[in-house]
Amino acid sequence: MTHSRFFENVSYYFDKAAKHLDYPKGLLDQIKICNSVYSFKFPVKMDDDRFEVIEAFRVEHSHHKMPVKGGIRYSDMVNEDEVKALAALMTYKCALVDVPFGGAKGGISINVKNYSEKELERITRRYTSELIKKNFIGPGIDVPAPDYGTGEREMAWIADTYAAFHHGEIDAFACVTGKPLSQHGINGRKAATGRGVYYGLREAVRNKQLMDKLGLSTGLEGKSIIVQGLGNVGYHAAKFLQEDGAKIVGIAEFEGGIYDPNGLDVQAVFEHRLETKSILNFKTAKNFEKSEELLEVECDILVPAALENQIHDGNAPNIKAKIVGEGANGPLTPGAEEILLKKNILIVPDLFLNAGGVTVSYFEWLKNISHVAYGRIGRRYEESSVKNVIAAIEELSGKNLSDSQRAQIIRGASEHDLVNSGLEDTMIISFNQILEIMNSRNLSDLRTAAFIKSLDRIAKSYFELGIFP
Repeated sequence: MTHSRFFENVSYYFDKAAKHLDYPKGLLDQIKICNSVYSFKFPVKMDDDRFEVIEAFRVEHSHHKMPVKGGIRYSDMVNEDEVKALAALMTYKCALVDVPFGGAKGGISINVKNYSEKELERITRRYTSELIKKNFIGPGIDVPAPDYGTGEREMAWIADTYAAFHHGEIDAFACVTGKPLSQHGINGRKAATGRGVYYGLREAVRNKQLMDKLGLSTGLEGKSIIVQGLGNVGYHAAKFLQEDGAKIVGIAEFEGGIYDPNGLDVQAVFEHRLETKSILNFKTAKNFEKSEELLEVECDILVPAALENQIHDGNAPNIKAKIVGEGANGPLTPGAEEILLKKNILIVPDLFLNAGGVTVSYFEWLKNISHVAYGRIGRRYEESSVKNVIAAIEELSGKNLSDSQRAQIIRGASEHDLVNSGLEDTMIISFNQILEIMNSRNLSDLRTAAFIKSLDRIAKSYFELGIFP
């Protein structure tokens, strides 16, 4: 399975887990297939008045829960197989973290660097209109989000286009998540996937059972980490890991990598790349002209947070990390996983570790359909109640808190606080459920346990619908 197609890789993991479940073959076949695949092309007028035909996709993998959910990727590597695989992963990911969506994914086969902002806007709006024509977008149907090559800007264009086609629809802006705050987005969405990676790895290294097998101490403090990708996911994951005491010794990007055994300042590296357009030549760090070589450098934790199939049969034997945390979707091939597991390397799977984005997207969708910002109704009442309690305690004790102590205690939870709290709770609960399955079934890896949990939830949904009595 050295160079299997991406969807085949996902199906391989599915089949590996399905062997541990006692469900009818027909039900498992239904869960595995992609329900709807929309492949299409459309013309867009460029700034120089020529027309270019754009290839695009939207795949809805599972309708066991509605709406379906999944990001939109802009990359010249986008193809139908990739989008199908990512849609399937979204289904399993949502089920694993108990987010009530089916899985979907979209993609446009372009290199964003080759287009102006106006051209990208025309492409995005035309793509949205094509989805509307076929009923592949809507608050209760299919809800896209950002992915590789897209962000808040593109989501705002999608929301505006959808709203223009659905004048007066009160929930129109719930048709997409990852929007700017000014367009009914949610505080914490941009950093959510990276923050989820941090929470997930933090839980893994807190577990003494797992760390004893690796010969590592518990906790992130002092752990050496190499991160592949300084995009939205990699940057935020590295930043939060560093803030919790981990040492980011290497960062890789497509132009190369940098390494410093004494640790890199993530924010300084990010600003250096913005200024110079390259991650290379950062202070005293050692340059790696081939970024993939940095993946083979010794460290405690390797976080591939870029694209799929980055660790394969060819380089897996050279991986020296003790833990691989899959910040990206599908960064390991099945063949690579088998090699790493034989080397006693702990793999924290994408199915779990990459779920922060969709979890907070769920919170944004709920906010949009309820039309109330989190914390807005109760925050002041909460603060007032705590003030009264503190006043009573001070009166009874004869002692007063300092202004800083008082401010810290009475502060009500903001939307950002509540979002992060909900994400943290989701990641902690999900990790412990995966670990429980791995231990109770005497499994050798977290991924199979995660798939078992996910598939069991999906299968039960079908039974509850009465489709498979």
